[in-house]
Amino acid sequence: MGSRMEVEGTGVSKPVAVIACAGMTLFYVAIFYAPALILRLQPPRSFKEFMIRRFVCAAVSSVVSVVVCTYILSIGSWDASTLLGVYGIRADHIWQAVIFPLTLSSLMYAGSMTMKLLLWLDAWKEDGGSGGCVSSCSIDALKTFIEHVRVCTSNIMFWRNIVVAPLTEELVFRACMISLLLCGGFERYSIIAIFPIFFSLAHLNHFMEVYIQQNRNILKASLVIGLQLGYTVVFGSYASFLLVRTGHLLSPLVAHIFCNYMGLPVVFSRKKGIISLAFVAGAVSFLWFLYPLTQPHLYNAITDDCRCWHGYCSWK
Repeated sequence: MGSRMEVEGTGVSKPVAVIACAGMTLFYVAIFYAPALILRLQPPRSFKEFMIRRFVCAAVSSVVSVVVCTYILSIGSWDASTLLGVYGIRADHIWQAVIFPLTLSSLMYAGSMTMKLLLWLDAWKEDGGSGGCVSSCSIDALKTFIEHVRVCTSNIMFWRNIVVAPLTEELVFRACMISLLLCGGFERYSIIAIFPIFFSLAHLNHFMEVYIQQNRNILKASLVIGLQLGYTVVFGSYASFLLVRTGHLLSPLVAHIFCNYMGLPVVFSRKKGIISLAFVAGAVSFLWFLYPLTQPHLYNAITDDCRCWHGYCSWK
């Protein structure tokens, strides 16, 4: 994989690929305002209704992006496995696409998980934890977990952060855009390093929401959004790396879900230096295993000389 052979017959040039990606980004954001500005719908009666409208808009945007991408790439086959394979949607090597990226992502949260473990141990000691109450503690832990799941699944923001956002964003900003950019002739590492800015800019629409949350303080709102944009660029590069290396959309999707659930990694704690130590150890381990756990042969039965991870070049 990765030779510099020409991509013949795709009808995709670099300018077309970039313009298409910019258009998808703009459409992904703009469509959220369609219910009020274009359809002239009544204002939502609740926050839940507001979010459901956004879910529908994100779904429509994803479908439109796939249709546009399919048209630009001139995919000649309507075979389901072939068509879905262009976007990294595959039924093979599923456990590898889940376990390896999840393991990698969790290493960056070694500090966060260490902090949670220490908090759990402190709570257990306060409850007079001893070997004799292992069974009762296990039952309590199970009940707590079940209640946590119930609360999460009844929260509309859980569905936004864990289901809708990862699915639609990975489909649009990774599957569609990377397919276009690769077939347009861009090098893999330029895609990984530069083009996640499209993904980052799509989060600018949160500015007004953050501005209001920060009591209309533009400086604080700008700092919050700046941090978010920086984080999304880093994560976008990581997710793009996963898709380019594995050719499996499930890999960045799993990482996206996990990172959304965990939030920003805990880097240090004033009281417990072991958290900082755990974070550093996790970060070093992440870098150490980044390439070994994303080797293409782990996720693909065969490799070829085509530049595109999905083998599109060889179809022509």
